Amino acid sequence: MPAMKVSDALSATVMRFRRTRADSPSGLVAPVRSDRRTKNLTKRLRPGDIAVIDHVDLDRVSAEALVGCGVSAVLNVARSISGRYPNQGPELITQAGIPLVDDIDPEVFTRVRDGEPLRLEDGVLYRDGEPVAKGTVQTPETVAAAMAEARAGLATQLEAFAANTMAYLQHERDLLLDGIGIPEIATEMEGRHVLIVVRGYHYREDIAALRPYIREFRPVIIAVDGGADAVMEGGYRPDIIVGDFDSVSDRALASGAELVVHAYRDGRAPGLQRLTDLGYPAVVFPATGTSEDVAMMLADGSGASLIVAVGTHATLEEFLDKGRSGMASTFLTRLRVGGKLVDAKGVSRLYRSRISPWALLGLVAACLLTIVVAAYCSPAGQVYLTFLAARWDAFTYWLTGLFT
Repeated sequence: MPAMKVSDALSATVMRFRRTRADSPSGLVAPVRSDRRTKNLTKRLRPGDIAVIDHVDLDRVSAEALVGCGVSAVLNVARSISGRYPNQGPELITQAGIPLVDDIDPEVFTRVRDGEPLRLEDGVLYRDGEPVAKGTVQTPETVAAAMAEARAGLATQLEAFAANTMAYLQHERDLLLDGIGIPEIATEMEGRHVLIVVRGYHYREDIAALRPYIREFRPVIIAVDGGADAVMEGGYRPDIIVGDFDSVSDRALASGAELVVHAYRDGRAPGLQRLTDLGYPAVVFPATGTSEDVAMMLADGSGASLIVAVGTHATLEEFLDKGRSGMASTFLTRLRVGGKLVDAKGVSRLYRSRISPWALLGLVAACLLTIVVAAYCSPAGQVYLTFLAARWDAFTYWLTGLFT
């Protein structure tokens, strides 16, 4: 899918949905595509499709991906807002004007063929007039009410987050404090800037804003899983790819980047089998946290002087929006990396190219003016200018002769 801003995708989806409703008064008719993993489904979705997912507490990143695919409706087997915490995905879906239906019958995954055109009306999916599955239609009002209830229980979620943070600290004390377990890699990062790209919040906008910085400092680019494709979409090549490699394209794997597989502490590395089958060598990094954490620990342990993060989780709201206990590890990893870590938005706001285009143009103009003045004032320059004038007269005489 070509890179585009989420706001553009929102507008396009709203207009397409309105046209569809106008053309089909009895409901929305579109191909239905389903997958229990939203991340896998977004790879197959086409503009106008009805997406069927099984995603409790739909997070913002997944919602942005669905909107970016241009879906005409989202049917969720699970509850998009369970009430555990105020997740941001459903708000994004409904604000885009995309119908959101919750608690769809789980049998929909077996009853519907992938790509089969069906009709959606009032939360019911029809095939030739017969109901296939039904659910509860969510509106901006119902989503807002559910979000208010979820915020009321936020204190409980914060307590659980703190408990998970302590548990992670106990399990990964040696890695966090002493860097024990960080593997050696071939890519040299000592004293260099490192750019870590995660396909998360506003990653496209951040990469675009960092173009002057990347051009001048040429940082080592570490891509986290699908972030490798995001890097290549931006016109760059990743130096290192870190993750379990379940969302990285074969094109990104063939880019020549060094591959680091994020493995579990017990040694299991699900992503290693894919690389072995493709014949790509890889380094294994066992760690309890997320692949995002592994990338930061790898950069810090390899001596990076500055780490710029794109699409990563930076605020408490974003940590909770991900909806899993593993995000506590990211919180602690950021504390360990400390002052080396800078968010991409901070770099784009504070960084300015050392040489602006106007300054460079002024320098060239000043040099040309100096050469002309020196040539005009010196005897040798007078001779040279006389020679150039004679050559110019000869050229104009020849050019005039072509038309007389």
